[in-house]
Amino acid sequence: MEENAFDFLKKLLDAPAPSGFETAAARVWRGWAERFADDVQVDVAGNSYASLGGGGAPRVMLAGHVDEIGLMITHVDDDGFLYVDGIGGWDPQVLVGQRIRFLTRKGDVIGVVGKKPIHLIKPDEKEKAVKLQDLWVDVGVRNRDEATERGIRVGDPGVVDTQLVKLSPDLIASRAVDNRVGAFVVLEVLRALSQGDKPAAEVTAVATTQEEIGFNGGGARPSAYRVDPQVAIAVDLTFSTDAPGVDAKQVGEHKLGSGPVLSRGSAIHPLVFERLAETAEREGIPYTIQGSPRFTSTDADAIYLQRHGVATAVVSVPNRYMHSPNEVVSLEDIDATIRLITAFCRGLRAEDDFIPR
Repeated sequence: MEENAFDFLKKLLDAPAPSGFETAAARVWRGWAERFADDVQVDVAGNSYASLGGGGAPRVMLAGHVDEIGLMITHVDDDGFLYVDGIGGWDPQVLVGQRIRFLTRKGDVIGVVGKKPIHLIKPDEKEKAVKLQDLWVDVGVRNRDEATERGIRVGDPGVVDTQLVKLSPDLIASRAVDNRVGAFVVLEVLRALSQGDKPAAEVTAVATTQEEIGFNGGGARPSAYRVDPQVAIAVDLTFSTDAPGVDAKQVGEHKLGSGPVLSRGSAIHPLVFERLAETAEREGIPYTIQGSPRFTSTDADAIYLQRHGVATAVVSVPNRYMHSPNEVVSLEDIDATIRLITAFCRGLRAEDDFIPR
């Protein structure tokens, strides 16, 4: 990966931006897009758009959600301790002992997750999993009034206070891999398409919002309506099966370094899947396949039935330790995913027909 692209990836992953509060990461994304896109926009839902080749055909939407899971303050007690609920799906076990960065009206406030010490836990309690309501966050104040003076209010969002680290030349760890990597990929595809001959297609990369809480489609729903694409690719993360305890029989076999993962299922257009697979084979890009028989749990579920229907696919990057403070991915897999989608977009022509017959 180029050094400047990695610097952009780091800034994007380190920006605190949980679902519904994506502004910081979206600004980083649009700032990079303005260097090469023909047009950069943002909508009322916070979705960010970067386009190339206006008026080209077909219209292509590349979606990667820019939000991350987080926490929200639900109560401040008399002693100034904060109680929180999850923004998105958390395993509370991974929060014990973490530092939390809250985004308040007076700036960021750091707190630490508190829990009863092991010495004071009764024997029968030691065998029970920690629940989120058993935890609190200590921001170093003595009462509720001091918390208020710091700018803390119920409804303030927070994220685990960690930053990207390189575990090896190829592997990185970050709390926001899911799915800011997807937002990175779609914009890097657009950057690659901006170099050399422009594609025949009109391509719009979208950093969508609220996917982690998007039970009704999140930001992908209004953005797909706005773009009105004929072809769409949702770029997300999927479970890597090369870590202990992950069952390949459940999710398929996808190791770090094995390349992008192509989904097949009811929300996946068969002709787009086949074309992606053919492109990967022609370009010498390794890939694996994941079955998604009912839904994909990605932005694709909101895109493929928009308007008169969208020929949609999902391309994923394998990820260890999903929804944890240290999700791990391979830079080689990210680069391979960018190369695959770039080649796919360059191969599109106005006369391409994606109606299954």
